[in-house]
Amino acid sequence: MIKHSADVKVTSLGQAGFRFSFGSQIVYIDPYLSDSVEKSQGAEYRRLVPIWRAPEFLSDADWVLLTHIHLDHCDLETLLPLSKASSKCRFIGPADVCSHLVRHGIPESRVMNTHNGWRDLSQGLRIHVVPAAHPTIETDVSGNWKYVGFVIEYNGRRFYHSGDTALVPELFEHLNTLTPIDVAILPVNEHNYFRENLGIVGNMSIRDAFGLAKHLCIKTLVPMHWDMFEPNTVFREEIELFYHITQPSFDMKLCPESI
Repeated sequence: MIKHSADVKVTSLGQAGFRFSFGSQIVYIDPYLSDSVEKSQGAEYRRLVPIWRAPEFLSDADWVLLTHIHLDHCDLETLLPLSKASSKCRFIGPADVCSHLVRHGIPESRVMNTHNGWRDLSQGLRIHVVPAAHPTIETDVSGNWKYVGFVIEYNGRRFYHSGDTALVPELFEHLNTLTPIDVAILPVNEHNYFRENLGIVGNMSIRDAFGLAKHLCIKTLVPMHWDMFEPNTVFREEIELFYHITQPSFDMKLCPESI
């Protein structure tokens, strides 16, 4: 568990999933708490991170932010029972994510599309959507981004969860308008030839993530999307060694365990 201040706590759920406690408000991002990817893709995609908590017992959610439609980020086996256990929580995501949730039974009144600009969630807590390149920035027929990340501001401090993304100029353009960012949660499961042949859409490399963290002058980097599925993993030691060798100015927290 990463404690950023007295009233902000972050728990890693594995892959790109996180639970934030912003004072009394509980925000989940991309929770994957099932075995649905293994069921869909085969035994080689058996989860390597234990399920933090069964979603039918997650009664504490106020908000669930979803970065895109892919199964390990928008998992109905997680989201449908969570929506029942947390009967007042609301979901925010791109248009195709929202349609997907409504089509499978989550009331439309609880589902909100991402939009440009700041959106207030509660007193002192607001979010700003940014594009994500997975592997390129894509828009739907209405011109809205299909893959996104979120900058969350709580009591003046900013936390950036990038979603699945590579580095492209447009991403820098948006993030440069949202600095200072205190904490960046970034993928490190690089795109490469062999993963592409397996149908895996890679993201930033370790070097990319460190470079972006340096560019943004962040205080803490949390690598993500490296720990869940064997075909798409990065060795923990790899990340730690690169941090040790380069000795960047920012802190780094690796939190793959269920807590």
